Amino acid sequence: MNKKPFTPALSFILQTLIVVSSVAPLCAQQSSPQTSPPPSSQTQSTTAPPDVDEDDDVVRITTNLVQIDAVVTDRSGKLVTDLQAEDFEIYENNKPQPITNFSYINTVPAAVANAAPVEERRDKNAVRVPVPPARLRPEQVRRTFALVVDDLGLSFESAYFVRQGLKKFVDEQMQPNDLIAIIRTRSGVGALQQFTADKRQLYAAIERVRWFPSGRGGISAFGDITNDPLARAADEANGGGSSDDAIAAANSAREDPDDFRESIFTVGTLGALNYVVRGMRELPGRKSVVLFSDGFQLFRENNRDDRVLIALRRLTDLANRASVVVYTIDARGLQTLGLTAADDTSGLSSEQLNARLEDRRRENFETQDGLNYLAQQTGGFFIRNTNDIAGGVRRVLRDQEGYYLLGYRPDAATFDAANARRFNRIEVKLKRPGLRVRTRTGFLGVTDENATPVAPRTREAQIVEALTSPFSKSGVELRLTSLFTNDPKSGSYLRSLLYIGGRDLQFTKEADGWHKTVFDVVALMFNQDGKVVDQVNRMETVRVRGEQYDIAQRSGFTYTMNVPLKQPGAYQFRVAVRDTGTSRTGSASQFIEVPNIKKNNLALSGLVVLGTPPSATAANAANASIVEAEALPAVRRFRPLMEIDYGYLVYNAKLDKASGQPQIETQARLYREGQLVFTGRQLPLNTNGQPDLKRLPVNGRLKLGTDLTPGEYVLQVVVTDLLAKGKNRIRAQVTDFEIVK
Repeated sequence: MNKKPFTPALSFILQTLIVVSSVAPLCAQQSSPQTSPPPSSQTQSTTAPPDVDEDDDVVRITTNLVQIDAVVTDRSGKLVTDLQAEDFEIYENNKPQPITNFSYINTVPAAVANAAPVEERRDKNAVRVPVPPARLRPEQVRRTFALVVDDLGLSFESAYFVRQGLKKFVDEQMQPNDLIAIIRTRSGVGALQQFTADKRQLYAAIERVRWFPSGRGGISAFGDITNDPLARAADEANGGGSSDDAIAAANSAREDPDDFRESIFTVGTLGALNYVVRGMRELPGRKSVVLFSDGFQLFRENNRDDRVLIALRRLTDLANRASVVVYTIDARGLQTLGLTAADDTSGLSSEQLNARLEDRRRENFETQDGLNYLAQQTGGFFIRNTNDIAGGVRRVLRDQEGYYLLGYRPDAATFDAANARRFNRIEVKLKRPGLRVRTRTGFLGVTDENATPVAPRTREAQIVEALTSPFSKSGVELRLTSLFTNDPKSGSYLRSLLYIGGRDLQFTKEADGWHKTVFDVVALMFNQDGKVVDQVNRMETVRVRGEQYDIAQRSGFTYTMNVPLKQPGAYQFRVAVRDTGTSRTGSASQFIEVPNIKKNNLALSGLVVLGTPPSATAANAANASIVEAEALPAVRRFRPLMEIDYGYLVYNAKLDKASGQPQIETQARLYREGQLVFTGRQLPLNTNGQPDLKRLPVNGRLKLGTDLTPGEYVLQVVVTDLLAKGKNRIRAQVTDFEIVK
């Protein structure tokens, strides 16, 4: 068997990966991905390492143009796409408006002809490895959905059905170019993860959808009729024979603290939606929010709930200005609204029983009114009385396939200061019979410029705004790479490499040719319940001069953070960097799954990659002048013909009872835009001489061919433990990189 020498580049990879523990010998694997057939030979060896734009707004509200989106369907609900401007009429406050802007936007992109990907051989008996998601560029995004689960108001029953419906959506309906966020209303800012195409992250969010016992929802969609405080109060009063007493008792019961509590939780739900919509405002195009809820009441016995109504009006105005369409789904599904097994009817007369069943029906309709109103005000629709939650999401997807843009020039009085609080109602009518149009109902009398809040100016406010946004901030270029690793003494760690773009930082001149930049670094680690489990808050000063100053501005630099991980599970790591000189702020976020090493199941560390030019030799490959800054593990931008060295650790491999050795096979795969373009051979891992068989270091090398198309790629390593069984037999780890010319 051929042996290849251990290179400094591979040593650099392992030093990046290992946080505390000493470095064990490496096992090397070679393969060369190209669009042409891969080479027929691969080698493996063991050696000892050394010491360690355009304006994409949909809704515009300005003094010169009011533009709104509209969806037109036929009687069967199918989109109608062939209308012209003369088929529409627009009214503002009942006054007709000439249409000055008109277009139809098709959100379904034409099929792109791609080269045929390499066929992936499938073994029906093998454990299937999920296809790693590609990092989408803005122009690649087809649809953006925030799936908001109102766990402040879901019953125990509804939470189960929502969870199943979301799993079905991710499994069967989600497309490669979809950006999705699954957000829970009660989990605070920790629930607002980055919009993602990564199904692992979405599955983790779905698993956290649980019933909240202290929320608005009970065990079932409707409570036991014998526990209705209104009905009990009326029954007690009726026992005295006075209908006036019954009414007074019922009104007194309505003042029960439970009503206030329900109102507060409803406002909390709308506040969480408001937060999501504010984040989506930054995205281009038409966006969608799908709210899964058991509903909320706008009115209580003919008295409006001002808390809820004010919160709802604020939300709808914000959604309309942010080009967000809100769809609502009643998570209770189809309810008979009759007696259930949980109802105890003993001691109730037929009149009392009918009255309580009537109260249940009224509660159902009144709580649906709130969901219906929210959807109608933003151009969406309300899905009710169906047990097929995934089917409801499918209706939303079809509705997002296209829309019309209609614009007109508003009157000067529309934005007069005296009319700032007036709600200007918009109505769109169709001249062609048999069609239905849905659009936004109007806007407050302020322009987008005046309605947009002033950017936060204090250091704390800017950092909080960047950290809590569901989206990355781009004022300072950041690229976050978080790597899980485990040390036998210190436990599990997250080693995070934060690349900071030097051109976005302000350097001030000092004496003797020095240049100084000062920036804030704030990082928060959220666990799967949305709680902060660790944080970093530092102000850093960097001084450079001469060639180092030129390199810092041109290539930026990497900031490293180590965060201990006390518990296994799903985590979000969020980082914000603020340049103190310009107040420009950037943010980044990453989802990390931390395995439970103590369970002794197969697990992998993070995957580290490093690129070296083809001219680099083993002696100088790790030299900073040879290794391009963009090819370092924190950035991962590679050029054709580069060699990519990668490394990771295998934990808890099973040991053969006879030989005392593990039996591990490794394989490298390369994906582009979700398509497999290269598959390496499955190679046995040589573990001879390894001091710790529970932590096996592995490295490999890929040589990039000249035929690989520039763009985003995903490297996946697949490890199979031949001695393990079932789902613990195989593990995979991924990292993304970019090929540039």
